[in-house]
Amino acid sequence: MIIDGRSIAQRLRDRVKGEVEAFAAERGRPPGLATVLIGEDPASAVYVASKRKACKEVGIESFHRHLSADVSREEALELIDSLNADEAVSGILCQLPVPEHLDGAELTGRIDPDKDVDGLTVVNAGRLALGLEGLRPCTPSGVMVLLEETGVELSGAGAVVIGRSNLFGKPMAQLLLAANATVTMCHSRTRNLAEVARTADVLIAAVGRARMVRADWVKPGAVVIDVGVNRTGEGLVGDVDFDGVEPIAAGITPVPGGVGPMTIACLMANTIQAARMRPAIART
Repeated sequence: MIIDGRSIAQRLRDRVKGEVEAFAAERGRPPGLATVLIGEDPASAVYVASKRKACKEVGIESFHRHLSADVSREEALELIDSLNADEAVSGILCQLPVPEHLDGAELTGRIDPDKDVDGLTVVNAGRLALGLEGLRPCTPSGVMVLLEETGVELSGAGAVVIGRSNLFGKPMAQLLLAANATVTMCHSRTRNLAEVARTADVLIAAVGRARMVRADWVKPGAVVIDVGVNRTGEGLVGDVDFDGVEPIAAGITPVPGGVGPMTIACLMANTIQAARMRPAIART
């Protein structure tokens, strides 16, 4: 089975649109998402444009702020502070990477955790680790939706995550643990990586190496989630050798069209969640 991320993402967007309409009727205004873009990086501009387009589709108000590449640290932090204080803004996203003279982690860390729709602040990482209510990183959340919609039973399953980044691998492992999976996290120092990967009922690859996961890394009948996006002379490919793995996997995500569409859909879901949760979280 090829897991169609585009159709699942569209169903999630449709659900979010209904929630946004209900929220706007209840509160008198829609949720708002502020996107902060610093500099002229073409890829970042495309990503931000796609997020703003998704906001329009689901009825979320978009607040976009574009700062010049030479903006000072103080000016950038002042902008984030002003968005934190703006009640019309439910969520804030600072597009990474930022110019070299700025610290992306510092800018992200300045965001009010209750508006941190990327789920990257220390507070939200702690909430995730402790199983408390909070905003979760969008791509790992998208993977969980894919697995749920596909009917994968995670409780008691063996899940292997290849990649230990703060952006994906670590929160992915935490979400799987919360779903009662038995999780193994692999990385560049893992011995006998292929052998460990073959133990997985659910194998998730997120390392940024084109077609690294081959057929002999996959247990027959496993579900394989490919988070990698690698630009090659043949176009975009994932971290998994799709042609080799697809015949032996019970389910597999393609690249493109698998995990990618879920990230922005979950960003929209996080924005409405932030709008609804904010009063409750503010009292904690």
